[in-house]
Amino acid sequence: MSRISDAISELHKLDMEADKPGWLQGIHPLPKLFVTVLFLVITVSFGKYELSGLLKLGIYLIVLFVLGDISVKLLLKRMKVVLALVCLMGIVNPFFDRREMLLLGGFAVTGGMLSAATLMLKGVYAVSASYLLIVTTSVEEICYALRRLHVPKLIVTVLMLVYRYIIVLLKETERMTEAYALRAPGQRGLDYKAWGTFAGQLLLRSMDRAQTVYDSMMLRGYDGEFYLRCKRAAGRGDYLYAAVWSAVLLFVRAGSAG
Repeated sequence: MSRISDAISELHKLDMEADKPGWLQGIHPLPKLFVTVLFLVITVSFGKYELSGLLKLGIYLIVLFVLGDISVKLLLKRMKVVLALVCLMGIVNPFFDRREMLLLGGFAVTGGMLSAATLMLKGVYAVSASYLLIVTTSVEEICYALRRLHVPKLIVTVLMLVYRYIIVLLKETERMTEAYALRAPGQRGLDYKAWGTFAGQLLLRSMDRAQTVYDSMMLRGYDGEFYLRCKRAAGRGDYLYAAVWSAVLLFVRAGSAG
C-alpha cells in the first residue's frame, strides 16, 4: 500500500473513531470545542520559564486519554511529523539563553533549557488537544459548534469542504502517480523534471473537480451556508463537562500565576 493510500485509510479511520460509541464521543460538540479552545488559550498564556505550571495542565490530557480510551501510541504514530516539528522549534534556545536558573543535583539548568522545554511542551499539548477533539468529534459536529460560536460561515464552509474533499485530492494524486509509474517502469518516484508538469496537471484537475462540486451544490439550492444540525441538543451533563473543566483549567492557571 502506497503512502497516499495509507493517508486515505487514516482519514477514514478518524471518521470511524469519531462516530463510534463512547463516553467522550457522546459529549455535545459545543462544550468539547469550548474546553479545547480554553485549554489552548491557557497553554499559550504560560511564560517561557513556567514549566512547572505547564506540567500541571497535563492533567486535562491524561484524564481524557484514559476516560476516552484513546491510544497514545496511535497519536504518536499519526502525528509524529507534527510533533517532531513542534519539538524542533525550541531546540536552539539553550545556545542563546545561558543564564543559570536553578541547580538540580549539581547540574545547572539554564534559562534556554527551561524555555526550550516549555515551548516544546506547549506544542505537544496543542497537538494532543487538537487530536483529542478530532478523534472524538466528526467534522460536521465541529463545524456546527463553530457556527454556534459565531465563527463566519465562509471559514466554516471552507474548513468542512477542505476536510471532506482532501480524500478526493489524494485519490486523484494516487491515480496520477500510478499512471506515471506505468509509463516509467523501474523508476522510483517522480523524476524532478516532471514535478512541474505533475503539479500543474493536479492543479487543473482539482479546479475541474471543484467546479463540478460547486455546480452540484448550486443545483441543490446552496445559498452560501451549510445548515448544520447536531444529532442531539446539549444536556446538563454536557454543560457540567464544560463547567468542571473550565474551573479546573482556570484553577491550575491561577495557582501557577500565584
